[in-house]
Amino acid sequence: LQRETKGQFLIDHICNYYSLLEKDYFGVRYVDPEKQRHWLEPNKSIFKQMKSHPPYTMCFRVKFYPHEPLKIKEELTRYLLYLQIKRDIFHGRLLCSFSDAAYLGACIVQAELGDYDPDEHPENYISDFKIFPKQSQKLEKKIAEMHKNEFRGQSPAVAEFNLLLKANSLETYGVDPHPCKDSFGTTTFLGFTAAGFVVFQGNKRIHLLKWSDVYKLKFEGKTFYVFGAQKEKKAVLSFHTSTPAACKHLWKCGVENQAFYKYAKSSQIKTMSSSKIFFKGSRFRYSGKVAKEVVEASSKIQREPPEVHRTSITQSRSSPSLNKQLIINMEPLQPLLPSPCEEEEVPLDEGESL
Repeated sequence: LQRETKGQFLIDHICNYYSLLEKDYFGVRYVDPEKQRHWLEPNKSIFKQMKSHPPYTMCFRVKFYPHEPLKIKEELTRYLLYLQIKRDIFHGRLLCSFSDAAYLGACIVQAELGDYDPDEHPENYISDFKIFPKQSQKLEKKIAEMHKNEFRGQSPAVAEFNLLLKANSLETYGVDPHPCKDSFGTTTFLGFTAAGFVVFQGNKRIHLLKWSDVYKLKFEGKTFYVFGAQKEKKAVLSFHTSTPAACKHLWKCGVENQAFYKYAKSSQIKTMSSSKIFFKGSRFRYSGKVAKEVVEASSKIQREPPEVHRTSITQSRSSPSLNKQLIINMEPLQPLLPSPCEEEEVPLDEGESL
């Protein structure tokens, strides 16, 4: 990389490596020396964004979760989204009922093992998979039962697609939980989805403010504000983050998600400001296509679909040493705030049962 190389160069390089055309759902994320996570901004120099010394550790992942998986054109894009959701499930971010958990688990097993074969799959073969952060024998038994009886004949692509459809129906699909405290000091998790701005306490969603009802996002220091209207009544929600950097990151994520999901055209997007008259604040603008433009561009893809290279089963099983090397920004939705040092994601042994 040259000193003036911009983030877009790296994003394009990765997408070209995968031969990925539906690239607007994805982004690159990194963690700075203060343990704060950031999305790599495409229009800024990579060197100016990184506060550490090379070599840099970054993570290519889903940034905007497709609202309608049916409108994803290529199998390659669906496979990459499948990998992301599988990871979300493993880290306890996609919350669901017991029956939905069994269905999602069976999709993963079918996609990666194929049809059940009594000669190849011994009695406790599901325990070889670490699918959920807390995996009971009862759940493993149900997954095995569904894999044997309900998924026979499904190709990996079909099983992965079924997982996308089920995940898309869940409340926490695409939620990137930002830990905060509300005005009463209660621990909450904020997130942004295709539907709008969401607030969780513990594992229960207590607010959903649709994007059409959100008219301003703002931050000052450690405080994040959401200005909205519901049933013709104006409301201001305020939340307190651990650091000013975390608050700014939360604001940027909100600005980008609102722009991506709310507007019909990228030309409608304006530069957002979080400043007062006597305060030099931050200005930020989402640069990229919006969801409707991405779907429209997908419908026009005419090429011969690229071959999808799936990881083998030995690679897909979760390894603690591997997970310690990978850095991603989403703490699990749990009642307690994560400790400040938890910049790396590792499998959780304790937590809410799925």
